[in-house]
Amino acid sequence: MVVDDGPADAGDAEGADDVEAAALLERAGFDADESVLTDRQAEVLALRERGLRQSDIADRLGTSRANVSSVEASARDNVERARETVAFAEALSAPVRVEIEGGTDLYDAPKHVYDACDEAGVKVNQTAPDLMKTIGDRAGDAVHGREVRSRLFVTVDANGQIRVRQP
Repeated sequence: MVVDDGPADAGDAEGADDVEAAALLERAGFDADESVLTDRQAEVLALRERGLRQSDIADRLGTSRANVSSVEASARDNVERARETVAFAEALSAPVRVEIEGGTDLYDAPKHVYDACDEAGVKVNQTAPDLMKTIGDRAGDAVHGREVRSRLFVTVDANGQIRVRQP
């Protein structure tokens, strides 16, 4: 649950009282029929991005701050799930897919990726140290030092773009 009702940054919230959520959503091109977000979730996120506190949003919407917190938490969860779905779909269509098992030395990962890219005829424009850094940075807590602690999927698209996902 997102509970953050601290003071809004005055610079971020400047003019926020004058902006209607519907106008924000329209300017951003929000379409509830095509989105994983409900109208209310999109409205709460838009107002939070403008710097409004949850209590201020609750006052605007005629509801409780707890309700706004719940709506915001659900919205952020839906956004994260949508991102993961897109990453999964992109991984399915990537010509190069490499699984790096937990317990692997990060220094061994580039060879696995380069071998798979060679087999698929895909060029990676990163040196081995750069590729290790990319994998380490994008793996989050799955990599600690040189150790890959949990299984990772590394995909490379036809343009050499690298994506790292944890299952």
